[in-house]
Amino acid sequence: MNATDRTPADLLRSALAADPGRPLVTFYDDATGERVELSVATFANWVAKTANLLQGDLGAEPGDRLALLLPAHWQSAVWLLACASVGVVAEVGGDPAGADLVVSGPDTLEEASACSGERIALALRPLGGRFPQAPAGFADYAVEVPGQGDRFAPFQPVDADGPGLVVGGEELSYGGICERAREDAAKLGLGEGSRVLSGLGYDSWEGLSAGLYAALVSGGSVVLCRNLGRLSAKGLAQRSESERVTHTVTGTAG
Repeated sequence: MNATDRTPADLLRSALAADPGRPLVTFYDDATGERVELSVATFANWVAKTANLLQGDLGAEPGDRLALLLPAHWQSAVWLLACASVGVVAEVGGDPAGADLVVSGPDTLEEASACSGERIALALRPLGGRFPQAPAGFADYAVEVPGQGDRFAPFQPVDADGPGLVVGGEELSYGGICERAREDAAKLGLGEGSRVLSGLGYDSWEGLSAGLYAALVSGGSVVLCRNLGRLSAKGLAQRSESERVTHTVTGTAG
């Protein structure tokens, strides 16, 4: 990645320019058997479409607060980068009642209903599938996002020094995200081509870093595992071998 990259969106653009075909996020859900692999190009396309939805259809502006009520999941990673592309502050596990808009998984819809702004629901089904019927009061992400544009340009430049992420009670600027991720990548010894297997949830900085940002900032990729506790030690060893994992950070995914 380039030393001049100051926001997560900058990091993704650099990754796309360097090698669009390499894997970036490989996702497993050990409760359902799901596996999804997204190349840099595919991931960036999802981010562009989601950012267009966020900025265009939902009317989000830089500095708006988005309560992100999603588990560790490839679509959660997409939303984090889409927020960074627009300049929206992603509040992971934030209070929907105090947010400008909310993005919810299927298990937090009642909580998310407290948001008076735009509400988006994700079914988190394999292959990004939609709800059989959209939840009342919510737009179904899987219905809304496919028709969005494949390229994104923000109406306003994203301020790297402005607020970008709230997680675990701590607020980070977009520049702060990149700086912290660089520090974590150095501690883990990550470099270009590293493959990080993470079983941590996205409800802490450690989980977000291991499961997305540290790999992105170092030119590596992530194997993001939800419900990893259901996998046997032998199964984990087999996965690490088949996915060519170089670094492992395990825990309870959420």
